[in-house]
Amino acid sequence: MFEELFGNSPIFGDLDSSELEKVMRVCDIVELKHGEHVFREGDVGDRLFLIAEGAIRISRMIPGSGEEALVVLKAGACFGEMAIFDQMERSTDAIVDTRSLLLSITRDAFEGLLESDKDLAHKVLWSVCRMLSERLRVSNEQLRSVMVMAMF
Repeated sequence: MFEELFGNSPIFGDLDSSELEKVMRVCDIVELKHGEHVFREGDVGDRLFLIAEGAIRISRMIPGSGEEALVVLKAGACFGEMAIFDQMERSTDAIVDTRSLLLSITRDAFEGLLESDKDLAHKVLWSVCRMLSERLRVSNEQLRSVMVMAMF
């Protein structure tokens, strides 16, 4: 079950079966109920997550307005990876939208994988670059739309 999930993920999709097995060996399984926080904005970011089942709402609290949902992620999506790379605090809240089963990888385990297998590292880092580029393109398009609407 998990091998197919990892094989279809944006970060681990380029890995072969032996490389996927290495990744799966360092994963923790986390089960959470509706409404629970996976993490909160400002928390220390020490792990990334892959959704095996359920849905996670990524949101921010807007002073005077409340929660603003940015996106609802479904099974197969990765989240929390920014903190693995930049070692900064979490920039959003991640809240369980429907009961979820998550696979998580700590920063130390992730770095260990990359350091121990250079081919795996090369594939994963290129996948991360593509994923972040796509997210930036979407954000740019959303910003363009907001700017156009603000002009009218």
